[in-house]
Parts: sequence; C-alpha cells; structure tokens
Amino acid sequence: MTESLILHEDPRSGNCYKIRLTAALLGLPLETLQYDIMKGETRTPEFLANINRNGRIPVLQIGEGPNARFLPESNAACWYLASGSALIPEDRFAQADMLRWMFFEQYNHEPNVATLRFWLHFVGEANLSIQQSGQIMAKRVAGCEALRLMDEHLSRGDWMAGNSVTLADIALFAYTHVAEEGGFGLDDYPSLCRWLERVQALPGFVPMD
Repeated sequence: MTESLILHEDPRSGNCYKIRLTAALLGLPLETLQYDIMKGETRTPEFLANINRNGRIPVLQIGEGPNARFLPESNAACWYLASGSALIPEDRFAQADMLRWMFFEQYNHEPNVATLRFWLHFVGEANLSIQQSGQIMAKRVAGCEALRLMDEHLSRGDWMAGNSVTLADIALFAYTHVAEEGGFGLDDYPSLCRWLERVQALPGFVPMD
C-alpha cells in the first residue's frame, strides 16, 4: 500500500481504535488527525464539506491533495486496510462468518456496550437526558447478552471466526476491552477474558490511547 493513510479520529473512540489496531497489526504507517467530538469538532462547516458530510468519525483518508479519498465507517476502513492480508480469511465460509460477527458488533454490541461507556464514562449519568437515563437498564441487559454470546462462542475456540485472528476480533475487541467503563463486569465472562489476553499478545498490538 503506497498511498499515505490518515485517520481522522477521536482517540477515545473504540471505532477509531479499530482502525489504528488493524494498521498496527499489519505494520502499515498511519498518520492521525485528532478531533474532540465532545466539543463538536466534527460538525464544523469545514469538516462537513471536506471530510465527512455525515459529521462523524472515524474517517480514513487515503492519499492527499485533490485526489484524496475519504472512507467513513470503521469496519469498512478496517476492511480496506486488511484486504489481501491474513486478517481476512480466504475460506468462503470463514470470511462470511467474520462478517457476521462484524455486523453483530455494529448492531448488538456497539449500540449497547459502547453507548453506555460514552454516557457513563464521558458524559456522566447526571448529565444525561431523561430519555437517555430511561434507556440505561435496557442497554445494560442487551450489552450483557452480547457479551454472554461472545463468551459462549469463545468457549469453543480461540477466535471469533476461523482458526486465527481476523477483523471480527479487532472489531469486537475495541469496545469489549473497555466495557467496564460502561459498568459491565468482564470477570463474569472467563472465555472472553482469555480472548482479550490473546488479542493483547498479538505481535504489533498497540493499546488504546
């Protein structure tokens, strides 16, 4: 990969961390430009016009100048970086299974585990709206169920899909390893905890900022 890679990110975001971890495991150089989402820095006219009209990060910038391309959505950016590498299985079923867990992360895991982490660890429960406060219990139940399903799956194998680490592991690791910041007790999931240790022991692993 010869084009320059720039990650527009907030380093506290697990979705941004997925991309940094993917690049690190692959040995790809990745420059970062940081924004504070709490201050609305991704909602400025300049950001909306030039980086992402959706006003969200992460965004992976490929190349510079007038020919630069911008790829939002964390799992899409991870796929771009990992294309052709061992992080995407060659076996057709294993590849589809990897995608299954990446979809699970976005639809079952992240909306609950990551949202509670953001609300409780960064916003603060006292600052939540009435609507948000009313959703805490439901999100906790759904988040615990997502972690339980992962733990059950990992009791039968070392990795989320196939026989080695894939993007599914990276996608799910990002918010799982900081789930306690959202009030989730990871000690309740022993197989999942052993999996976290395996990911952290991978060559090239970098911690979340």
